[in-house]
Amino acid sequence: MTVDTRPLGRRERNKLDKLERITAAAGELFADRGVDDVTTQEIADRADIGTGTLFLYAKTKGELLLLVQNSMYAEALERGRAAAAAADGVLEGVLAVVRPVVECNRKQIDNGRTYLREMVFGDPEEPHHSEALSLTAQTEELIAEVIGRGEGVSVDAARALAHIVSAVMFVTMAATVNAERSIEQILADITEQLRVILPR
Repeated sequence: MTVDTRPLGRRERNKLDKLERITAAAGELFADRGVDDVTTQEIADRADIGTGTLFLYAKTKGELLLLVQNSMYAEALERGRAAAAAADGVLEGVLAVVRPVVECNRKQIDNGRTYLREMVFGDPEEPHHSEALSLTAQTEELIAEVIGRGEGVSVDAARALAHIVSAVMFVTMAATVNAERSIEQILADITEQLRVILPR
């Protein structure tokens, strides 16, 4: 298999530059005021593009939020992967994966909860939504790998447990009753639930 090492053409560079500007503009505005209080016109103005151009990259604010959060989620997942590699035991390893995901999701609580809603109810054919689902699947795969380190845990059992861990994590982050809780409180709640299901 060969890897194409040719430099990007001008058109591709321009598209990438616009995408980076849109992501940065939306990220700054969403972090400052929350997704509900930002207009697409403000994002277009901050990115120095027209709104028509903006909609070529994301058709709705929900898709823009997915674009922004996906990049942060991908970074959180890599931090979790590194931390899990150094962790002792199954529970500690799983929590090493979970912690940066929770921290990422709770940077701006309303944005994080909206992101989870978009992942569940958004159009799976839309590229940013598809990427969010892929990141969720990668998280589960990593958790299954960590659980699989446990003594006598089959591959199928590790996958099933990882699916449960993922559900616990996402429901705990999304629950309305937890909206005002701190990152540490959310993690303590998740830890308490995981102690019951994970192998020692």
